[in-house]
Amino acid sequence: MRRRRLGADLRQLREQNSLRLEEVAERLGVAPSTLSRIETGKAPTRTSYLAFMLDLYGVADPVRRRLLMDMAREGQRKGWWVAYDDVLPPGLGTYLGLEAEADGMLAFGAQVVPGLVRTADYARAVIAARRPDLAPRQVDRLLTIQMRRQDVLRGDDPIRLSLILDEAVLLRSIGPPTVMRRQFEHLLAQGRPPNVTIQVLRLNGTPRYVLTPSFGILTFAEPADDDVACAEGIRGNVLLEQRAPEVRAMRMTFDALSAAALSPSESAGLITDLAKACA
Repeated sequence: MRRRRLGADLRQLREQNSLRLEEVAERLGVAPSTLSRIETGKAPTRTSYLAFMLDLYGVADPVRRRLLMDMAREGQRKGWWVAYDDVLPPGLGTYLGLEAEADGMLAFGAQVVPGLVRTADYARAVIAARRPDLAPRQVDRLLTIQMRRQDVLRGDDPIRLSLILDEAVLLRSIGPPTVMRRQFEHLLAQGRPPNVTIQVLRLNGTPRYVLTPSFGILTFAEPADDDVACAEGIRGNVLLEQRAPEVRAMRMTFDALSAAALSPSESAGLITDLAKACA
C-alpha cells in the first residue's frame, strides 16, 4: 500500500511538471519499465531515486519531502509472507500486502470456499487438489500462509467481508463428510459477526443473468487508494486488476450476483441443512 500511494504521488508530480515517463527514466539512469513499476507500486523506490525526483519535480516543502521519504522506506519493508517465497505462487505476495491493508473485501466463489473463511482441513484439501506436485512440507507451508491470512478478520479493526458462494461450491466435495461438515459449521460461525456477510447463489433459484469465475475486490479506507480487483489462477497465482473501468465492471457484477443470491439468513439456513446432511 505504501508503494501504491507513493507511486501515485510521483506519477501525479511528474504529470504536473509535463514530463514524460521516458524523460524522467533517462535522467534517473533507469529503464522506463523500472520507473513504471515504481509509479504503479510494483517495485520499491530507492531513497536516492526519490530525492532526485523530488528535486526534479520542484518539491521543496521539507514536511512533504519527509513524508514521501518515510513512505519509500516503509515500502521497502518486507511482509511476513516473504519467509514463504519458496512456495508463494506468482502475484500472491503483492496481493497479501494489499489484503493486509484493505478496509473491505467483496468476493465471489465459484469453485471453492475462498481462503479467508476456510478451515485448515478444507484448505489443505484445496491445496492438494490444485498442486498435486507439492511435497507435504510445501503443502504445510502454504497452509500456514492461508491460516495466517485470516487474521484480517479478527482483532480491533477487522476487514469487512461480503462473500457470495455459488451453491456448486457447497455441493462440491473437497474432502470427506467430516471435512465438509466442519467447513459448513465454520461458514455459519464466520457469518455471525457484523463485519461478515455470506450469501449463497442457488443453482435453481432466481434466473441468473451473470456468469463469472471467482473474483474479489479489495477496498481501502483512504479515499486516494483505488479499489483493486483480483482473481486466482489454476495453480494459486493471483492476477491483479487496478484499472478503474474494469474494477467498476466487476463491482457491478458483484452487485448483480448479490441481488440474485439468497439473503444471509436464508443462506445460513441452507448451509445448516447441508451440515446436517454430512452428519
